[in-house]
This record gives sequence, C-alpha cells and structure tokens, in this order.
Amino acid sequence: MYQKSICGKMSMHLIGVYECKVDAKSRLMLPKAFKKQLISSLDEPFILKRSVFHKCLELFPMNEWNKVVFEINKLNRFVKKNNDFIRMFTAGVKLISLDVTGRLLVPKDLQIYAGIEKQIVLSSSANMIEIWDKRQYELIINNEAVDFAKLAEDVMGDNTLEDA
Repeated sequence: MYQKSICGKMSMHLIGVYECKVDAKSRLMLPKAFKKQLISSLDEPFILKRSVFHKCLELFPMNEWNKVVFEINKLNRFVKKNNDFIRMFTAGVKLISLDVTGRLLVPKDLQIYAGIEKQIVLSSSANMIEIWDKRQYELIINNEAVDFAKLAEDVMGDNTLEDA
C-alpha cells in the first residue's frame, strides 16, 4: 500500500503481523500477505539492518531504504556526532534478496544481535518490516511499564491532521 507523504513522495505503508520460523539454515519465508504488498519490490534486493531502539532487525524494500539514505546524506559528515550516527546506523547493514522459493537469509551476525532463534514475528512498521525473536516481541508488546494510552496521547495528542 502506498500513500503520498507530506513532501509529495509516495510512501509505502505495510500492514500486518505474522509469526514464522527460521529454518536450520537461517532462512525465513516471507508471508504471502507481505509478498502481495511488496509485489513491485520483490525482484530488487532488500536492506536488512539492526534497529536503532530495540534488539530486532529492520527489513527495508530498496526504494524505501533509498529514501532513508537520502535523508542521511543531508547530514554534514564534518560534524563528529553526524559521522558517528551514520557509522552506528549503518553498522551491520546487509543487502539480501529473496531466493527462488521466496525465502530470505538472515545473516548470522544479525541473527545473534536480535537474539533470533527459531520462532519469530514479522511486524509491519510503516515503510519496513521489523523482525523479532518471538519472546522479545511479546515482552515489548506486553510491557506493563508502558501506558499505551498515555504514550498515544503524548505522541499523537497535539498532532493536527489536515485533510489531503
């Protein structure tokens, strides 16, 4: 699904949460529902990277990754914190592709980083898919220390929506 963003570019908005398994060779089958949403991107490589805030992975279709990189490239690399951010943001970034049966190989270093064992959750997150170890995902989603109603109000409460 695509929607025009504020800057006028078409942005992908993936939908769905799916439980899957990683096989003995560290491959996962991309669910059919995601394949349907990503039909125009399946022949291109994907970017798989570490998440900034959690011990999970982020899977970007190439066109969405290019938008992220476009924004990153605006940073002045002669400012140390910008350079440090870029280095850390891109640490472990991998270019991966679907194999002929529709599976993605999760490189071992990223699998270890995210604590991925066998049971995983693929969760849509706007323009990318988060890949979680199932136990870690359940801990984050069911965290009683987070008051979701309060978080929603803090994040979205002052947001005025304009009609397009």
